[in-house]
Amino acid sequence: MANTVEIKLVKSLIGSKKDQIATANSLGLKKIGDVVTQPDNPQTQGKIKKIIHLIEVVNA
Repeated sequence: MANTVEIKLVKSLIGSKKDQIATANSLGLKKIGDVVTQPDNPQTQGKIKKIIHLIEVVNA
């Protein structure tokens, strides 16, 4: 699966703006340490850029 990206939530969503929390939830990230695999497309890249300070991209 060359066209996927793994995203890990490394910081808490507490204190984040509502739209950032909604973005994390739409990616499937709810708790610190959650790791999800998403397709590498423009929609996912936009979500990553919106919450880059809360996540870690494991492989891009």
